[in-house]
Amino acid sequence: MVFGGLIGLEREIGNRPAGFRTHTLVCMGSVLVMLTSEYMFNAYSNVTFPDPGRLGAQVISGIGFLGAGTILKDGSRVRGLTTAASLWVVACIGLAIGVGFYWGALTASIFSYITLVLLKKFEGRFMPGLRNYDLQLEILNVPGQIAQITNLMAGLNIQLRDISVSAGEEEWVQAFFKVILPTELSRKTLIAELTRLHGVKIFEVDK
Repeated sequence: MVFGGLIGLEREIGNRPAGFRTHTLVCMGSVLVMLTSEYMFNAYSNVTFPDPGRLGAQVISGIGFLGAGTILKDGSRVRGLTTAASLWVVACIGLAIGVGFYWGALTASIFSYITLVLLKKFEGRFMPGLRNYDLQLEILNVPGQIAQITNLMAGLNIQLRDISVSAGEEEWVQAFFKVILPTELSRKTLIAELTRLHGVKIFEVDK
């Protein structure tokens, strides 16, 4: 519960689909599966040939349904891949704990937390070429709105990777942009520039 909760806490702080409780339960359940496998092996090895790794293998494949539930397609964006990966790692950590491989479980937990927290900061600071952002805007459903946004981005040296606009006859519609920000431009500055445009509202900015 502690190891799974540590990783889940980081996801909870980031407001991800699977957070503290989900990761805690996945890790605890994986431990139980391996302990059950060991119990069955010790209890019935004199009358049959139980495979202690079989139940654990089912956890590895079965965790996919939880991971799939955290992957969301929103317009042109796909989110939740990191959370799905963290659930899979937490399940593996639980299996390691259940079989008694505590050192491996502790090491994996530490490095998982480092990956989720520290490497994200490392990407933003030392790998500016990977400053990919997903913008979700609400814009007035009138001609020329997309053009004024793309012109602004061109003036700020923002690389535009993809655009999609939700269909509808409403006054306001949602527009999705995948962009790469230059090193000298901060997300705060981008948001400030976009909000100055007429008929544009910031709905969400994700990295």
